[in-house]
Amino acid sequence: MKTVRCEQTAAWSALQAHFDASGRHFDLRRAFAQDAARFATFSQQAPEVFADLSKNLLDARGQALLLELAAQCGVPAWRDAMFAGKAINTTEGRAVLHTALRAPRGAAPFGDEVHGELDAMLAYAEGVRAQAAAGEFSDVVNLGIGGSDLGPAMVVPALDAFAQRGLRLHFVSNVDGHAIASLLRGLDARRTLFIVASKTFTTQETMANAEVARAWFTAQGGRDVALHFVAATSNVPAAAAFGITTTFGFWDWVGGRFSLWSAIGLPIALAIGAANFRQLLAGAHAMDRHFAAAPPAANLPLRLGLLDVWYRNFHGFGSRCIAPYHQGLARLPAYLQQLEMESNGKRVDREGRPLALATSPVLWGEPGTNGQHAFFQMLHQGSEVVPVEFILVRRPAHAHAELHAKLLANALAQSQALMLGKSAEVAAAERVATASPKLDRAVLASHRSFPGNRPSTTLVLDELTPRALGALIALYEHRVFTSGAIWGLDSFDQWGVELGKALCTGLLPRLACGDTAGLDGSTAGLLQRLRPHAR
Repeated sequence: MKTVRCEQTAAWSALQAHFDASGRHFDLRRAFAQDAARFATFSQQAPEVFADLSKNLLDARGQALLLELAAQCGVPAWRDAMFAGKAINTTEGRAVLHTALRAPRGAAPFGDEVHGELDAMLAYAEGVRAQAAAGEFSDVVNLGIGGSDLGPAMVVPALDAFAQRGLRLHFVSNVDGHAIASLLRGLDARRTLFIVASKTFTTQETMANAEVARAWFTAQGGRDVALHFVAATSNVPAAAAFGITTTFGFWDWVGGRFSLWSAIGLPIALAIGAANFRQLLAGAHAMDRHFAAAPPAANLPLRLGLLDVWYRNFHGFGSRCIAPYHQGLARLPAYLQQLEMESNGKRVDREGRPLALATSPVLWGEPGTNGQHAFFQMLHQGSEVVPVEFILVRRPAHAHAELHAKLLANALAQSQALMLGKSAEVAAAERVATASPKLDRAVLASHRSFPGNRPSTTLVLDELTPRALGALIALYEHRVFTSGAIWGLDSFDQWGVELGKALCTGLLPRLACGDTAGLDGSTAGLLQRLRPHAR
């Protein structure tokens, strides 16, 4: 299919005119005052996820033009090609079929292969869980990085309420030896299972940590590597040479950042069990069907992806804050960083032509209410506008109702405060008992005023269940797909990480021998400074 340049479409020109006429100075407070039905108009229920988009800088005309932009850029055609298994990862000539990993048997390409591998992985997981219940295993260590770490490391704590007690999950990704050394000190080799998660079984950081883990295991008296090490990999011979006989594979049409649904999800299955893992897949599949079949005006991933384009290219907002008001989702911002910035952090389109516009925003965030005491100052009163995404869970998995009420009230208050702000006149009229008597009231009022009109989206789950989390993750996947399709990107390659890997391979032996020939002055100087025996 031909890539359409979004900025050359009629819808883009219409959007620019609309932004210049009303979008640039859109006021949320006025919009709510003039439209009592705004909440109903700009909110919707999708599978497992309710979304309130009403506090965004967008009116009905703008939304209609964005939907027209999606049509003119061929987003539905690219979406259908993805689900059909066409090679939409054009630079690598690959299909993009993470959706097939969570489809029922027979409902997607490669169904028999997918379900055969899934059944084998889940059977193995149930066996280990039974051994853990009998006291034979107490700890599982996942050794992986990037997509082989971020997905499971996010999902396992999120679904702690469904986890088997007595089986602890750990994740080591960084090649920094401090990470694995501190973990190994507290483990019993006789009761520890290691998962080596690397599709190629050559990932530098993962294999370095795997070598350390195996050496520690044998030093502790461990003899049966095959019992205590398992691999999620497609390179079975390399795993066998390492001493691993139990492997679970996946396919080249599964990108790393979309792989938690595959054998990379083994740590998740070990934590929550086969039935709950299948519910995770089912929730994602429900969102897949919503994205594939819902009409554009009621298609939540499509609407969110278009909103991201509206903010990035028309309002010029360079980042988005993720604020999950649930401690279990503490790793969600990091997971979404890879999902969005590795997918859409590109500067050329599918055909290699330089882009004339900005693409992926910077994603960042922390769980509420911690973030309120850190960076929310900037969100409310900083010089740049940052759209915020609040993620709320209506019913907690604990019995402390009073704490959960405070948590939800804080989230609602922050969203409301971002929108309403506080004028200098209101601030000046307030009595401030702690104010310095030497400080002019007008100066104090300027410090205590808030501009308001700062946008936010609120996503609500009834409960943080495996099914709901699966739907939420798939929602973000398809949202990223949408914005990437608008920009004309190949959202499924990641060539930008390759150069650093190649240079590292060349620099590693130089640290040992001190050779700096051909290096730039800075790298040469730093290399000499960092050598083990440098003075």
